[in-house]
Amino acid sequence: MSEQQTEETGDERPEARLERAVRAAEQALIEFEIAVETFRVEVENFSRLHHQKLGPMYSRLDELDALIAEAKAARSGDAEDLRRARDARSLVMPMPGVDELFHDWMGSEGVSDDASAMLTDRPVRPPERVRPTEEVRRLYRELVRQAHPDLARDEAERERRDAFIARVNAAYGRGEEQLLRELAEEWAAGPVPEAVRRLNESEELYARLEWLAQRKELLAALARELEDSAIGSMLRMAPEDPDRLLEEIAEQLLAEVSERESELAELVTP
Repeated sequence: MSEQQTEETGDERPEARLERAVRAAEQALIEFEIAVETFRVEVENFSRLHHQKLGPMYSRLDELDALIAEAKAARSGDAEDLRRARDARSLVMPMPGVDELFHDWMGSEGVSDDASAMLTDRPVRPPERVRPTEEVRRLYRELVRQAHPDLARDEAERERRDAFIARVNAAYGRGEEQLLRELAEEWAAGPVPEAVRRLNESEELYARLEWLAQRKELLAALARELEDSAIGSMLRMAPEDPDRLLEEIAEQLLAEVSERESELAELVTP
């Protein structure tokens, strides 16, 4: 009796229903992983742009806070004011590895020309935009659906898929549309996986469902961590136009810089 006939007579094997549940869970997990990875890339890119564009302004604010605290301490000579001045200055002291962490906008004389220009009226080259386009996202989703390691049924095939998806993720993170197209062609022309044995044993199917559930829990925890992070929270405020959000924050910081500079000028004026 065929599977269709079995379904029509209501005598479908429990293993067949369980196998369909496994297949549905696999596809749902893949879609969830795509969503989490997409958000992770967006958070990573927004974090980089945030530091590149706003880092010099935060640095300037820290320096002004230290100068203001030092000016107040010099006037009063009070022990508590002196302690506040030391604490404020400690925030702008060079940290280990700062050159490596901020090499994009730190030079031998401090902030780079581009970074310092953000604090003046001089033109500045905007930070590079590396947010994936809709076409890049489409290519990425399609590749992940085809080559996801969770679709493997043996260790060798999983390792092959793991290595390939790592390349896909890297290309997606850089927004490289052409490379993703090349990877799609490579996957299509790659070795054909060996025939997959149908899962007929209930124990194996239940074990697969349990693994999928555990994997989803790990991804959900990662998603919550990304959403609750400072950058993730900022990004969720303007998911469609994060660049505008950066501009608004920059305007607020520039206003704070101006206020601090005025306060400092009053303190150091004889």
